[in-house]
Amino acid sequence: MTTPHEANYRMPAEWAPHAATWIAWPHNAEDWPGKFQPIPWVYSEIVRNLSRVEDVHILVNNADAERRATGLLRRAGANLARLHFHLWPTDRVWLRDSGPIFVKNPQGELAITNWHFNAWAKYKNWRRDDQIPDHVAQLYDMPQYQPVIPLPNGYEHRVVLEGGSIDTNGSGILLTTEECLLSEIQQRNPGLGDEADTRSLLEQVFRDYLGIEKTLWLHKGCAGDDTHGHVDDITRFVGENKILTCVEPNTHDENHLPLAENLDRLRSARNLQGEPFEIVELPMPEPVIFEGQRLPASYANFYIANNLVLVPTFNDCNDRHALNTIAGCFPDREVVGIHAVDLVWGLGTLHCLSQQEPA
Repeated sequence: MTTPHEANYRMPAEWAPHAATWIAWPHNAEDWPGKFQPIPWVYSEIVRNLSRVEDVHILVNNADAERRATGLLRRAGANLARLHFHLWPTDRVWLRDSGPIFVKNPQGELAITNWHFNAWAKYKNWRRDDQIPDHVAQLYDMPQYQPVIPLPNGYEHRVVLEGGSIDTNGSGILLTTEECLLSEIQQRNPGLGDEADTRSLLEQVFRDYLGIEKTLWLHKGCAGDDTHGHVDDITRFVGENKILTCVEPNTHDENHLPLAENLDRLRSARNLQGEPFEIVELPMPEPVIFEGQRLPASYANFYIANNLVLVPTFNDCNDRHALNTIAGCFPDREVVGIHAVDLVWGLGTLHCLSQQEPA
């Protein structure tokens, strides 16, 4: 079987036109212990905004969940004509990580890359989430590829990868972090050799399945990140040659040094033409702490939709600065803040819960 790269597929940038956004309706109260009540309303506001600009596919556990969600969304003012429900039970709602990663060829045809999902190598209940890409491929009768790495013993290793651990400019360059994909603590793809071997094998997988010609490796993610270094909490492409990256000037904050090192790496990085990237610095909010736990609050976890960018906000003095900075990167799109102080107690926000389907 050919790889997506051999069939001329490539992962588009998030700002490329969307056919739809995929989300899963919140149902697992344990993901927001003691604070679940406002979460469906936060989702309702997210869907209300998305349904103004594109279709939204919503996974629900059963028909009762669909009825409850529809009632909330109607009250919130969502465009119900653009909502499409699917009765596919999920373990959790973080479709950025468990959902399909679409690739597209020059003829405009789509295919699905179906990476193995194992709940960040942390939780035992992941099997329903791991089936989501296959459900979507069956729904659309769309080709799907399961990324694998051949092993010396003749077996194949199915690659574990979450969508939040990567970001692409749509033109062959990908961002990720060593903490997430290479460090000993991550345990996503053990047994591939030492760090250098694993790095080389993953870069080849990105080339084969996502059409990536160059991988930029940052060091670490942000404080409080339960996923050990997802790049979508710290650094994002906002143009083919433009990168938005978080900085923390407070030298006493645990984010200061890791984000400074990432900034240095980005300033030294070069594109496929050997030229530097345009780097834009994005502030972090003040630490968001609940029940003594630091949460992964970051403005970088924004989601780019058709003519729209949704940005998490945290009742923080830097909210305005962040919104203005992101608006400057997307002058032709409406930039809307979504209150995420409650949402981030689930250890993710807007980008974590969404997955784009290219048009």
